[in-house]
Amino acid sequence: MLYPKNLEHKLGFDTIKELTSERCVSDLGRSFIDKIRFSDNYSLVKKLIGQTAEFKLIMQLHSAFPEQNYIDVTASLLSAQTPGSYLSEELFFDLKLSLNTILQIQQFFEEKELQFPLLVDMVKQAISEDLDLVDIIGNIDGIIDERGIVRDNASKELFQIRKKILSEQSSVRRTLERIYKMAKNSGWIGEDMSLTVRNGRLVIPLLSEHKRKMKGFVHDESATGKMAFVEPSEVLEANNEIRDLEIKERREIIKILRDLTADIRPHILELKRAYFLLGLTDFIRAKAKLAVDLDATAPLLVNERLMEWTFAKHPILYLAHEKLGKATIPLTVELNDENRILIVSGPNAGGKSVMLKTIGLIQYMAQCGYLVPVSPDSKIGIFRNLFIDIGDEQSIENDLSTYSSHLTNMNFFLSHANKNTLFLIDEFGTGTEPNLGGAIAESLLEDFVKSKAKGVINTHYTNLKIFADKNRGLQNGAMKFDGEQLEPMYILEMGKPGSSFALEVASKIGLPSYITKRAKKKLGTQQVDFEKMLKELEIEKKVFAEKNQEFLEQNTLLKQKMEQYTGLKDFLDGEQKRIINDAKSEAKRLLKDSNRAIETAIRDIKESKADKEKTKVIRKKLEVLKEETLEEEEAVIEPKDEWQNEQGKIEIGSFVKVKGQETIGEVIAIRGKDFEVAIGQLKTNIKANRLEKVSKKTFKTATKEKPRAKVTGVDMSEKMANFSFNLDIRGKRMEEAMLELDNLMDDAIMLGYNELRIVHGKGDGILRNLVRNHLKEYKQVKGFKDEHADRGGHGVSLVSLV
Repeated sequence: MLYPKNLEHKLGFDTIKELTSERCVSDLGRSFIDKIRFSDNYSLVKKLIGQTAEFKLIMQLHSAFPEQNYIDVTASLLSAQTPGSYLSEELFFDLKLSLNTILQIQQFFEEKELQFPLLVDMVKQAISEDLDLVDIIGNIDGIIDERGIVRDNASKELFQIRKKILSEQSSVRRTLERIYKMAKNSGWIGEDMSLTVRNGRLVIPLLSEHKRKMKGFVHDESATGKMAFVEPSEVLEANNEIRDLEIKERREIIKILRDLTADIRPHILELKRAYFLLGLTDFIRAKAKLAVDLDATAPLLVNERLMEWTFAKHPILYLAHEKLGKATIPLTVELNDENRILIVSGPNAGGKSVMLKTIGLIQYMAQCGYLVPVSPDSKIGIFRNLFIDIGDEQSIENDLSTYSSHLTNMNFFLSHANKNTLFLIDEFGTGTEPNLGGAIAESLLEDFVKSKAKGVINTHYTNLKIFADKNRGLQNGAMKFDGEQLEPMYILEMGKPGSSFALEVASKIGLPSYITKRAKKKLGTQQVDFEKMLKELEIEKKVFAEKNQEFLEQNTLLKQKMEQYTGLKDFLDGEQKRIINDAKSEAKRLLKDSNRAIETAIRDIKESKADKEKTKVIRKKLEVLKEETLEEEEAVIEPKDEWQNEQGKIEIGSFVKVKGQETIGEVIAIRGKDFEVAIGQLKTNIKANRLEKVSKKTFKTATKEKPRAKVTGVDMSEKMANFSFNLDIRGKRMEEAMLELDNLMDDAIMLGYNELRIVHGKGDGILRNLVRNHLKEYKQVKGFKDEHADRGGHGVSLVSLV
């Protein structure tokens, strides 16, 4: 049940219908707009939303879906059911074009059941297995040519008749041209006059004063009377013969069309279902186009009475803001069995009414089978009843502005509201004396709570905010307001009431201070304190949120620094272990070599029986070995040649060593006194006074074993999903435009697209020439041409790829 009768207009759904109609390409599709109905059938709503979501995916992934010749011939088909009737050449031509479109739709969905199950099922149900579209189209094409005219070879009789007509017409024309030449030479015909047609016959235009000089029949005169159109007597019989042949031709064409109509008559009911599919396809595609423009999604639909929305946006407001380049502030709202009714308060012009219409319109759109502008992880429930009491103060009619109208609506709500109802009430209880209005509103609210209906209510009454805070099933909400700047933020905040900020706004717009002070006294301390508390709470919450954000940013930065430090420490520890292990290995080798040399010397001394000269030589060799071993030990402990500092200023690209450590890296950036140094796979900031410059040889030696770069593949599915064959480079610099063009060409060649659309604008044609000259460098480009004049003309290039 819907209330009131003009609910669609109040919510703005009539505008959604108009936007859908604009995106249909045929009257067939537009005819479905009048059939849109609010439904509480969960399975049906899920199916309608799913079909639209699948079509949105088709628009994003496929560019080959048929978009032309959605022609409605159903009325003509029904009239052809009468035996003996026939369709005209024009209708058969329209039938051929539109049946071709239906066939293309059917062929598009072949073998796509896994990808688009709902749309494939829709096509299968609409097109009977007994209906052979290829055969019917072939029969029509054999009779009707590409101009929409019956072909000459449609029958032997027609072929002979048209052959005779052509022969007679040729003979008549030769005779008339001879007579025309004679009359021209005789001065009976004026300048720039030629053979023409009157009453279906070729005639000669004569000057009126000479019309009696030629035997024949005068068919007509010019408006001024200066010219007469004469059919010479020499061709009268021949023209009569042509007229008879044309009558025979028309009779034969009707016979052919009648036979062709009889061939399709048994399939008319099946064809009618196929045309239902054609219109439904156009309608669903229009909804999908609107979904793309609205950035709408298919959230989780549940067969429950609940609402869990995030990033919800008013559809019409979103489109208006997109045109102006403005952002639309999203809405987050939640209604469930625990918190069934939301009481929203806040200042005037703070966005309460827009919030209420956003909820109503999105819920209504969803239950009509539309995709809606909310986050895809949102949950949308199904309600059987939708009641609204929303007054539009900007409307001239303003038919719900009086208190009696409000009470009439509330009476209806109380009589019909139940657990399956969603109600939306704007400015609850206003229109009468505030104390009485607040009391009646609170009494009504008690009954709404008992009905277990879900709802959202806008109010300024303090007693309703307190009532919501103290009773189960209700929750407070507030439209956020900048208490310092006294400006609305248009953000719904759940869980706390809001202040009306009436006194503060009055002061801001320049109302004298003594007026507001006097108002505070008249209002009483309790209400003033309550409003003051809400205002201070709002300001404190804003300050806390800013401090919390600052803390989060600092915490994130600290984590990054800790990760960098841990990584650097692990790297340095590893380098230290490697150096020590290398030094130990080298020391072992030196010791082993020394021991071997000493043993050899002892053996030689023994063999020479301590000969002085021989012993002297051996000692000399040991001294040399000692010196070499000491040099190698020093090299192991401190490689002086490679670790020697270099002179000069440390710049970007310099190789540096951290003082007191064995860490070597490359300077990649300089920020004041801090140097950003790349050490292996790590990057860290080090003060200048902690670095010393080293040679390139040192760097290479220390980084001999470099980790191999990780090679990643190309995600073709992601590229396919994000690819667009349309590129708009208007207003871009040449380098930027050519780079984007190259990227588009690379992706198109990789994904196998054979047609691209480049929007470069008209102007002086400079960017157009640059684009086309650049495209000539690609061997994959088969050619390019201008877009149709209605869709951009010289300002758009259509590029064909091999």
